[in-house]
Amino acid sequence: MIDWSLARRVSRLVAGPIAPSVRLPGDLAAMAADAEQRVVAYTGLQPRGPLPPPEAIDRPQWADANLDGMREILNPVADKLGPRSGPLAGPLRSAAGAILAAEIGGLTGLLSQRVLGQYELVLLDAERPTRLLFVAPNLLEAADKLDVDSHQLVHWVAVHEVTHAVQFSSVPWLQDHLGGLLRELLAGVDVDVDWKALAKMPTRDDVQELVRSMREDGLVMVFAGPERRDLLDRLQATMAVIEGHAEHVMDAVGRDVLPDLDLLRDALERRRANKTGPWKLLEKLLGLEMKLKQYEVGKRFCDRVVEREGVGALHRVFASPAALPTWAELQDPDSWLERQRALPPAA
Repeated sequence: MIDWSLARRVSRLVAGPIAPSVRLPGDLAAMAADAEQRVVAYTGLQPRGPLPPPEAIDRPQWADANLDGMREILNPVADKLGPRSGPLAGPLRSAAGAILAAEIGGLTGLLSQRVLGQYELVLLDAERPTRLLFVAPNLLEAADKLDVDSHQLVHWVAVHEVTHAVQFSSVPWLQDHLGGLLRELLAGVDVDVDWKALAKMPTRDDVQELVRSMREDGLVMVFAGPERRDLLDRLQATMAVIEGHAEHVMDAVGRDVLPDLDLLRDALERRRANKTGPWKLLEKLLGLEMKLKQYEVGKRFCDRVVEREGVGALHRVFASPAALPTWAELQDPDSWLERQRALPPAA
């Protein structure tokens, strides 16, 4: 139903023209290999196979890659949208598909202007390979705006993204667990529109309730519904562990190789916090605000666990799905540690 060719055209328009080839400072492959060696040594996680090679790409290429991933996720949801029968069913569904395509393409194009690097995890399509992506124009632009050394910034981002690659390559159940949560969430999403109701003007109460829901929960919960909150909490808690672990490792490993680590961390936190206008709205609409909380809550959890009981204790989170902290435990690491102590050694 979604016109993905239109989404691709819009995303490329918003992302901007393909820039002349931009070279990142240093040897990206060597940085990734060094990061893998250091991450494995620190975490004890052992990849089951070679990690994907790092790729320096531009903004339109990043947008294209992520639209391919969105297709797997959004097509099943979009199929629920629109009237199933009647003389206007076809035209209405086509119009809705074009609107969705334009919105998805526009948002992806905007995001392509901010992303520095990405381990492109494939959750719903086992045939598509994972990729390790570095958005070269954004990295150089960020280094210039933040007044940090570009080589160190690229190396630091490489540690973060390689940590994600090591996580998913080393923990055999992690990808299937996340994919299962996502499938379950998408199966419960209800975007069936009452097309007759669209002919009526919304009341003031209708508008106020929608605005309240958006402010409190974001677009994800508006569509998923409150009955899916527990599932969404589990998904967000898992992502917070994954992101927070990568942030923790990013600093722990970077301490040995990056002279300006503290400066880099301060600069990155400023970059995440200092967004105004459309970026604030975009974060709320897409649930990216929660992603920022995932970084913060997850990193605090990991730092606290390592401070209390060492890095070995932290990696109990990867023992099994049952060992993952809940959202409440992420905010109270001591309670998670107490639960882990109660588990039998085999767990």
